[in-house]
Amino acid sequence: MAGSDPFIILARIGAPNGVRGAARVKLFGDDPAGLSEYGPLRRADGKGHLAINSMRAGKTPDMVVATFEGITSREQVAELNGVELGLPRSVLPDVDDEDDFYHADLIGLEVRLTDGARFGEIMQVANYGADDLLDVKPDRGGPSVLVPFTKAIVPIVTVGDGYVVLDPPDGLLDPPKKKPAEADG
Repeated sequence: MAGSDPFIILARIGAPNGVRGAARVKLFGDDPAGLSEYGPLRRADGKGHLAINSMRAGKTPDMVVATFEGITSREQVAELNGVELGLPRSVLPDVDDEDDFYHADLIGLEVRLTDGARFGEIMQVANYGADDLLDVKPDRGGPSVLVPFTKAIVPIVTVGDGYVVLDPPDGLLDPPKKKPAEADG
């Protein structure tokens, strides 16, 4: 979904909750109630839209239990497990605080170290089930580096100025070590 209007993932459908078509839904934003205000959400896999019928709080702040229009059984929800929902950036509200941004706004930003030296560029924001990670392509070449996206490691994010600052712990940005050649025997 590349282009000048990036697709913003707002939520991911999880496991069924009960037998009547409700699903656990992980949210990727600060306003769970706002999710249903956008109307039908686009499926990131390109297979149409889903409209939320109802939502209630889940067990954690980033989780809700939702029902969707046309989804009435546990089996239908199970087929949606893992489907991401979102909207084009252009239909979402602009952020009004310099500390607020969409993950898509980070892609392409310059990555600087605390001494001001340029390190690389953010290629994507990933989440493999725990916390968000910045996938950074180093200017030195070689494989990208996954950087935990925490305030301690990324203390400065200036989307308007086009860069983030890293304060990495020792070893985080080191290139991978090569394995020693096996001895001939």
